[in-house]
Amino acid sequence: MKHLFLLVLLLGTVLPASAGDSFHALAMNGQPRYPADFSHFDYANPDAPKGGQVRLAATGTFDSFNPFIVKGNSADGLGLLFDTLTEQSLDEPFTEYGLLADRIEVAKDRSSMTFHLREGARFHDGSPVTAQDVAFTFKILVEQGNPHYAQYYADVERVHVADAQTVTFVFKPGSSQELPLILGQLPVLSEASWKGRDFSASSLDIPVGSGPYRIGEFKAGQRLTFVRDPEYWGRDLPVNKGRHNFDTIIYDYYRDLTVTLEAFKAGEYDFRQEYNSKQWATGYTGPAVNAGLIRTENIPHKLSQGMQAFVFNSRRDIFSDPLVRKALNFAFDFEWSNKSLFYGQYARSTSFFSNSDMASSGLPSEQEKELLKPLDLPEEVSTQSFSLPVSDGSGNIRDNLREAAGLLRQAGWSVQDGKLVKDGKPFVFEMLLVQPDFERVVLPFQRNLTRLGITMSVRMVDTSQYLERLRGFDFDMIVSSFPQSLSPGNEQRSFWHSASADMPGSRNYCGIKSPAIDALVDLVIAAPDREALILRCKALDRALLWGWYVIPHWHATSWRVAYWDKFGRPETLADYGLDFQSWWIDPEKERGLADRRGRLGLK
Repeated sequence: MKHLFLLVLLLGTVLPASAGDSFHALAMNGQPRYPADFSHFDYANPDAPKGGQVRLAATGTFDSFNPFIVKGNSADGLGLLFDTLTEQSLDEPFTEYGLLADRIEVAKDRSSMTFHLREGARFHDGSPVTAQDVAFTFKILVEQGNPHYAQYYADVERVHVADAQTVTFVFKPGSSQELPLILGQLPVLSEASWKGRDFSASSLDIPVGSGPYRIGEFKAGQRLTFVRDPEYWGRDLPVNKGRHNFDTIIYDYYRDLTVTLEAFKAGEYDFRQEYNSKQWATGYTGPAVNAGLIRTENIPHKLSQGMQAFVFNSRRDIFSDPLVRKALNFAFDFEWSNKSLFYGQYARSTSFFSNSDMASSGLPSEQEKELLKPLDLPEEVSTQSFSLPVSDGSGNIRDNLREAAGLLRQAGWSVQDGKLVKDGKPFVFEMLLVQPDFERVVLPFQRNLTRLGITMSVRMVDTSQYLERLRGFDFDMIVSSFPQSLSPGNEQRSFWHSASADMPGSRNYCGIKSPAIDALVDLVIAAPDREALILRCKALDRALLWGWYVIPHWHATSWRVAYWDKFGRPETLADYGLDFQSWWIDPEKERGLADRRGRLGLK
């Protein structure tokens, strides 16, 4: 242990987190905001009252309490059951503070890191959380969990348990700068509770966790109740002070998003984040809204927005040619959609790292060119500015469709009897959807494709079938998103790397198999400092954009929330997360709300 010392990562450079012999945090950028003796996060009220019941909505169904595997539909909210080694602060870009671990050590040469567990940490069955539980969790997630765990932790060579409170992760040479923080996010499972059980099988057996809530009553696929544990071992830790305030959290499951909104306005549940611009602009009406019983707010944030898009499955022959993928981009009229469908609420996403300093724009810099030069990529990646097709918003995109038709001809397609054909086969594909509210976006796109001679059918399936088809890449085109943190790293392998293209359950929905993109992904993961990370993300962004793997959608820079007026919340809100766990039930407001609902005749 004498070769280890405690630190925070500053732009990839090893620096101590604070003076003294105990260090408490890992930060990717600069010093941590909070000192070792901090009492609570600024976005939490340490005097928040505990108590009350909050009702939330979930979509679809559930048949599993194991959120760590591919099989089954895991229930919402299961993160409330499992503590992690560290807790991420939501008012810093990427800094973590001790939760199960009270001290963190990283080797000076970055060859390993060690977590020292808190002696008081306990599972719900009263047994202590040990280093062996940490090692067991890591092993079973990598070997039997969702494939993304194996990718996240690919740079860990081995795990060593020194004693009951001490566990060390030894890294492979050239590991990601963010790997220590990724390991801090490891949820810790009870090894004893999994003996004799099949971890890879979906199950409604209640898991043994160590978090602030336990599972209470439930009805499979319909309702799930979480009950706050008043004896929770970590309730007084600084990372938890003023948080986890609700005594009971109930998730009710709804099959249809439209029904879900109506249920909210009828008072069937209490808090809602809105993702549909039309519903946000026109749907929040009625007696409860008019009387002020329901409040609506836009809460600004500084989160990277990544990329939402129509996603091509390039494994399909019709989408294997980038010219074809580029052509179909000209058939999507974002400007008209934003004006006519979204009430002008969105900005176009022109990067896989939207709303962040990692987004590429304009001509590549000389440093970017140096990264791109040795790679086998189209010449324009290094020489031109990337831009998406635009329109005047009138709905008339004749010029764009003419450009699309020219690209399709270059790719060997021709129009015969009004149908686009190549080698005697018509251009026909399916758009697979799981959210009914996307039909209004898809149908205008479908009409534009028809003008090109392309037949796109639209198929709506339930959540279970949709997830199963995604896991096996059994689709032509989908609507999906690729979220990005403020510090991209190992998850990029699951999104874009060749190794994940044929791995069931990975997020490489595009089916990308490109040695050049593989190299850029590896460079991002191995970035030695913040400056290099930004540069390498921009280069990766350009390679992805010029591959035309998606038809980019849009993004927003605020959370749209609606809630029944019974909550209190801290005066200071976090920039990088909507921490609903720091809200609470205000007893006076709740009583007043009940009276006002009664006067309106609402239950």
